[in-house]
Amino acid sequence: MMRGYSRHRKTLLVALMVTIVVIISIVCYQQWRPTKAELFYTVELDHGDIEKVVLASGTLKPALQVSVGAQVSGQLRKLYVQQGERVKKGQLLAEIDPTLQLSDLRNTTAQLASAKAQKLASEAMLVQYSKSLAREKVLNREGSGVKSDLEQAQAQYDTQVQQVAVNEAQIVQAEMSVQTATANLGYTRIIAPMDGEVLGIITREGQTIVSSQTAPTILVLADLDKMQVQTRISEADIQKIHTGQPLWFYVIADPQTRYEGVLGYVQPAPLEALEEQNSSAAASSQQSNAIYYNGTFEVDNQQRLLKTSMTAQVFIRIAQVKEALRIPVAALGHSLGDDRYAVVVHQEKGNEERIVRIGLNDRQYAQVLEGLQPGDRVVISQDTGST
Repeated sequence: MMRGYSRHRKTLLVALMVTIVVIISIVCYQQWRPTKAELFYTVELDHGDIEKVVLASGTLKPALQVSVGAQVSGQLRKLYVQQGERVKKGQLLAEIDPTLQLSDLRNTTAQLASAKAQKLASEAMLVQYSKSLAREKVLNREGSGVKSDLEQAQAQYDTQVQQVAVNEAQIVQAEMSVQTATANLGYTRIIAPMDGEVLGIITREGQTIVSSQTAPTILVLADLDKMQVQTRISEADIQKIHTGQPLWFYVIADPQTRYEGVLGYVQPAPLEALEEQNSSAAASSQQSNAIYYNGTFEVDNQQRLLKTSMTAQVFIRIAQVKEALRIPVAALGHSLGDDRYAVVVHQEKGNEERIVRIGLNDRQYAQVLEGLQPGDRVVISQDTGST
């Protein structure tokens, strides 16, 4: 009995001591905690660059990209390049089975030979008819000829002259057919139209190509030494944007690397407005409230770090001040209008309030136009409240 009572008494004493410690801690915290007015620190004004930017999203694509297609039908017999391979202008990329094109060339060549032979025969007949006409004219002048024979000889001669003209036209037509067949035979050899890299191969060896309506794409060729960034600029910012503005961007895959550039072409109309002729596009644009304008610029890509279809965060600089006297935006107090704010300046005798006028503001720093001097220390309050 005594042992149980003693153990219970010790437990009560421990609980009482813990309660006393907690009460003392709360009282000390209430007594010594910092007040709301004491939570501040000071920052000395300095000089630095301030810039104001417009943020836009962009997509990368090669500045020069070509879809290499086939102009003739047939089976893709051989591919001479692989995806990612660099090629030179004029290099053989692929070859289509030329059986049909060779047959057409032989056929048109035979037609041309036939047209030339027909012309020779017509010219021989023309010589004969010319001589007959000359004889009838002589007989007619001597009075021994028959007028109907002269008229017949003249008609035969005139008809044969026209036949020679027809044969000459047939030769021209046949020559054009031969040129077309020769060109089609040449089209069976797919040649690189420029220096670049093979971005993708669309058609594989053995596939049949039908080019009756549109030219099917065999592969995509691009020059990756220079990339184009296509940006989407919000309607709210478009009046601040113009060609030639400096900018910088980073890609989502590498936020640490900064790329510099200059804004190139700015499209004067949004894409939705250009597609209004399409009724479905017009209906969808009416439902969408967001309007974006397209702006493009180019950037060098010699190291091939930038890839097609990468997403870029673009910062277009619309204003900048070099080596400006600047104040942290967090130090600005309540606004007095006309770009004037109340700030608290820390001095040895105590803090005092001043009125400053600011210029360019990039949401981190503001340019000080009047009211403060270099070396002044401004107070930044850490207002966390008292709870």
